[in-house]
Amino acid sequence: MISTALAGFLRVRRAQVRPDELGLPSAGSRRVPGLRREEVAAVAGINADYYARLEQGRERNPSVQVVEGLARALLLDDEARAHLHQIAGTVAPDATPGRPETVPPEVLTMLEHGVHGPALVLDSRLDVLASNVLARALYSPLGRLDNLALMTFLVPAAREFHQPWERAAHAAVVGLRRACVADAEHARLTELMATLTHRSREFAELVSSRRVQATALGGADRFRHPEVGELTLHRHTFDLHDHPGLQLVVHLAEPGSPGSEALALLGSLHATEERRSIHQGEL
Repeated sequence: MISTALAGFLRVRRAQVRPDELGLPSAGSRRVPGLRREEVAAVAGINADYYARLEQGRERNPSVQVVEGLARALLLDDEARAHLHQIAGTVAPDATPGRPETVPPEVLTMLEHGVHGPALVLDSRLDVLASNVLARALYSPLGRLDNLALMTFLVPAAREFHQPWERAAHAAVVGLRRACVADAEHARLTELMATLTHRSREFAELVSSRRVQATALGGADRFRHPEVGELTLHRHTFDLHDHPGLQLVVHLAEPGSPGSEALALLGSLHATEERRSIHQGEL
């Protein structure tokens, strides 16, 4: 039965996530390893009693939004997230019509070999369509690298990662406002706005506020990374004119700066980790 498979999966994965991985306090006595039920529910944006029914196999029909929230709270990778949707009987929003699923090969080549800093390819809705190893390393504290707005508002660790968090929050709101002007009826955008408005009071307030102003495309962003400390990186955004709707966002450190050294260390650590994962997958 779907409910039995879902319940077992949730219990197992909850025990595998440490509170500090979600930016939650880990002090105090814990009778079981991993997260408490109410912590999963809080991060997923659902009622704690409802989550308890899911784990007990008494709830059979979670919505797509609930499953996406659980995937984020449990730090699921793409494969585990797809499996969660399968056993929950839902379809991942990645399948929403109109959302690009691939990035042109020449852009991917440039991303991995022609950019000397963390780089992302975004669509107008802030979905991350591609990234290089440095970007995956930089954003690793936020779990799955999927959508900048979702990561900023719904991942607790984002408030420590972005320095200050308000700058990233305003930038995400501005980006989605622009997307609404361009194509307010897009199914993926409608789903994003509904999810964020429902699960984040701060997003709902900011998106309707006049005090949120458009930010410059360039500028210095500060990050606090648990592995290498604080980094100050200059953000550059480029429209990919041959691929309308896509943008390349690159973060660069001043040569010889502490940020440059920290970025090099971070890239080395995660490149080694990715090679190990690939090797293990081939065994």
